[in-house]
Formats: sequence, C-alpha cells, structure tokens
Amino acid sequence: QVQLVESGGGLVQAGGSLRLSCAASSVRPFSQFTMGWFRQAPGKERKFVAAITWGGGSTNYADSVKDRFTISRDNAKNTVYLQMNSLKPEDTAVYYCAADLLGSGSVVESSYEHWGQGTQVTVSS
Repeated sequence: QVQLVESGGGLVQAGGSLRLSCAASSVRPFSQFTMGWFRQAPGKERKFVAAITWGGGSTNYADSVKDRFTISRDNAKNTVYLQMNSLKPEDTAVYYCAADLLGSGSVVESSYEHWGQGTQVTVSS
C-alpha cells in the first residue's frame, strides 16, 4: 500500500510560480516507484503533466508544460516535486500525484496504481 499526500497548491497570479510536493509512504522503497503528476481542470478529464522514473530519474512532460514545469525527486525524503513557473490561467486545475511501481514513465493514467487526493492550483489572469 502506498499513501501519497500532495501539498503546495494555492492561488497565484499569471506569470507566477508554485512548487508542489508529494510525500509518499510505502512498505516498498520510494526509489522503486516512477512518480507522475496529472491534473484535472473543471469539467475536463484528468491529463498527464509530468513523470520521473524510478531508476535513472528520466523525465517526461506534456507539451503544454514543457520548459515551464520541472519534476524532480528526493528519494531520501520520499518526496516528488513539481516546480511550476510562468503559470497561465489554463494551468488552473486539481493536481494529482501518482505512483507506478517500476514504471516506465507512462503518460497513461491507468498505468499508475496509487494516487493522492489532489491539491488545487488556481492561476488568476
């Protein structure tokens, strides 16, 4: 069983920055999990944002956030981060952290076995 707790969401003006954190607790070592961030805007489906793999820490980003968002992980702290810069109103969504044991960094939601409860990010224009 894996428990994921997101934090760091909030209200920010367009052009601003936020850093999301996701703290994980699990019987298995955190380093064995590929970690992903997804987001769901009001009335829309949940979509892939970024992922970082369990091994070498390879990263993968949605085109809409590339060059603005950075995913990173600290295995010693069992935490994954999403640094979000140059935020736009269209980034407004609930952001979810997800874990995939020994995963490849998939963009597919169903590849991830464990999910957090989400944190709200609102970007005002």
